[in-house]
Amino acid sequence: MSRTWVIIPTYNEATMIGTVVTDVLKSFDHVVCVDDGSSDDSAQVARAAGAHVVQHPINLGQGASLQTGIDFALSDPLMTEVVTFDADGQHQTADAIAMVELLREKNLDIVIGSRFLDDRTQVSPAKRLVLRTAAFYTRLTSGMALTDAHNGLRVLDRGLLRQIRIEQNRMAHASELIDKVGRLKANWAEYPTHIVYTEYSKAKGQSLLNSVNILVELLFR
Repeated sequence: MSRTWVIIPTYNEATMIGTVVTDVLKSFDHVVCVDDGSSDDSAQVARAAGAHVVQHPINLGQGASLQTGIDFALSDPLMTEVVTFDADGQHQTADAIAMVELLREKNLDIVIGSRFLDDRTQVSPAKRLVLRTAAFYTRLTSGMALTDAHNGLRVLDRGLLRQIRIEQNRMAHASELIDKVGRLKANWAEYPTHIVYTEYSKAKGQSLLNSVNILVELLFR
């Protein structure tokens, strides 16, 4: 994992970001947190934990943060792939490692995490319905038969990153990214991931309402 960069979009995550960065750095040498106009000490905490930190002066959204992180990672000529990773503690480093290994073993362009390939992730029936609907919509627009189009844990190869630019600043970036991957006919796979929903992560935006907002952004994109 010595040439993999982990990108963590960060917005008011001072409570958790230090723990997340510390855990990721046990397995990955390079972590960049993109502080998206936080009003708390997220940037300082992330930097103290050992991450590189890039700061947006105002809040732009997760899509914009990912693109900033991708640009930063691409500035490393030895970078081979990036992992996109959430700041609220819901993603598992072990899943990220396995996804990088899968991408390399199968010579893939992208590996996308899915909550629905096994039964480890507990999702409410209403949220499951919304996420399944979003995946179906994305399947129609991209031609990719995904089970979970809005899982933030992904691994993308350097070659693919150089062909894609995220233009949707906020949550609709996930479907935009998949649409572009589909148009490029990239080699892809899904990987079963364990998403841990805590009261903290739910408060940070993992609510049913947030899933509905994703659908609204898709329809008006």
